[in-house]
Amino acid sequence: MILRQFLHTDPVGISYLFGCGGKAAAAVIDPVGDIEPYLRAAEDAGMRIHFVIDTHVHADHLSAGRSLAEAAGAKYVLSTEADVSFPFNGVHNGDVLPLSNVSATVMHTPGHTPEHICLLVSDRTRADEPWFVLTGHTLMVGDLGRTELAVSAEEGAKDLFRSAGRLRALPDHVEILSGAYAGSVCGRRLSGKPWSTIGFEKRHNEAFGIEDEDEFIRFMLAEIPPAPPQAAQIRAANSGHTAAAA
Repeated sequence: MILRQFLHTDPVGISYLFGCGGKAAAAVIDPVGDIEPYLRAAEDAGMRIHFVIDTHVHADHLSAGRSLAEAAGAKYVLSTEADVSFPFNGVHNGDVLPLSNVSATVMHTPGHTPEHICLLVSDRTRADEPWFVLTGHTLMVGDLGRTELAVSAEEGAKDLFRSAGRLRALPDHVEILSGAYAGSVCGRRLSGKPWSTIGFEKRHNEAFGIEDEDEFIRFMLAEIPPAPPQAAQIRAANSGHTAAAA
């Protein structure tokens, strides 16, 4: 297993490159900005990018996913639930993306947005059981993702409650590699530490620990932070419904 983490500050977010070395298959998750660092990191690690995956249609930054996929000769991957106007490789809940000895199982986790997916990753050279989960803006260190950027806040919170339950059911040792950290507009109580575990977040992440649906919805609808600047325009641009954000 090779894993590279890219911490971004403008906008605040996290991208990942992971897979097998030796010219084997790799994937990039939620790329932002200049695509050259991803291409260079893959080449330096002896990896070929087979998949470029956006966990969801973003509203806080313009995705570099399609341009990276084209440059790398890779498949651009979104959930089949994504409402976009361009071709993509659609994945469903339970689909497995093969990366040689590494596999990534798709978990459809609506809530932050209706099409959001997480990726549960195993390295079969070590064990068949999952090692970590790439959670995008569903579960972050210290909080869960806001729910009103694509649907009503209450509808999103209802979906997120069910998605959080699926993630809570994972083994406590599974590591959480999220798509954001402190300073991101997509959460409220985010930590500056960009990774955690399911077990630690169950104990110390207030939103993630709520198991009553009504209580959860009340919690998620309280203290909703201001929307990212031009969020609707950015999400529209990333869906291909406009040429660029205004």
